[in-house]
Amino acid sequence: MQVEIGSAPSRAAATKKHDHRSTCRVVGAAAFLVASAVQSPAVADEGGVSFWLPGQYGSFAAIAPSVGWTLPMQAYGYSGRVGGNSPTERGRALAFGLDTDFTALFVAPTYAPDTTILGARPAFSLAFFPGWNEVSADVSAGTARRQRSDSVAGFGDLYPTAQLFWDGGLHNWMAYLTGNIPVGSYDPNRLANLGLGHAAIDAGGAYTYLNSSTGWEFSVTAGLTYNLENPDTNYTSGIDFHADFGLSRSLTEQFFVGLVGYAYVQLTPDNGQPALLGSFESQTFAIGPQIGYTFQVEDRAIYTNLRGYVEFAAKDRPQGGSIFLTTSIPISPPPVRR
Repeated sequence: MQVEIGSAPSRAAATKKHDHRSTCRVVGAAAFLVASAVQSPAVADEGGVSFWLPGQYGSFAAIAPSVGWTLPMQAYGYSGRVGGNSPTERGRALAFGLDTDFTALFVAPTYAPDTTILGARPAFSLAFFPGWNEVSADVSAGTARRQRSDSVAGFGDLYPTAQLFWDGGLHNWMAYLTGNIPVGSYDPNRLANLGLGHAAIDAGGAYTYLNSSTGWEFSVTAGLTYNLENPDTNYTSGIDFHADFGLSRSLTEQFFVGLVGYAYVQLTPDNGQPALLGSFESQTFAIGPQIGYTFQVEDRAIYTNLRGYVEFAAKDRPQGGSIFLTTSIPISPPPVRR
């Protein structure tokens, strides 16, 4: 992605900084998908499933997308487990030793108008996904437990997102507001679901340091989630804090490598959980590698990014690993340079 090869900026890098900034805006469009794809198969929050998908933001999070329409798509896979002695509430069941596998294809059509608001470039998206979820656990039935497994395939909730981007050269900023529209496949009597079962609002921002001369980039995105009550279970998840990180270094103008990570911590306890669960405040942390490449197809730059996470220090939610494969395709023609 960046234009520097080796430890010092090359002549090509010095002459292509403008092209590089345009490429980075394409990279930024991919962040819309990640910003909008918000439900995780991971636990507290009701059933251990949070609105925010940890790791959904990575590098270039505060770089504005190109003006016009962009189609970010993201294939996502997660597999995790909760220890056999740790109970979680899944719908109307109390589950022990929960195993979950989740795959989805998030699609987030995005529009960035050619205007400014408060000196920032706005952008808007609406994400949806087809997906599959399978959950198995020992379910409590009185004093006994029985093994149970559920799976579901279909569509998840809708996730509208609005963002503002401020371009400051080396230092870039972004503010966002997103939420959950609970229209996805959900049944409180199932262990496995694709919908969250309740509405949620999430707000936050991002910072990106991007140095086209040295090839280094660093991004951090942080926010808070406020969850509304689930009308089917009368359960309200607590307030969640989340932070996603991305660090990258260009090896060529099109190719970069780096590290990613996230932190997810519930700040307030849930309301409506069984007494056995106590305050039920979840947390998880993760780290992993990433690579990115931009393909040039005629006059369109198509951004791709592959990253993986390994979780640790999880509490009151599954612990496992996830993979994100993001592709961002510009739909509108590139602007004509004057």
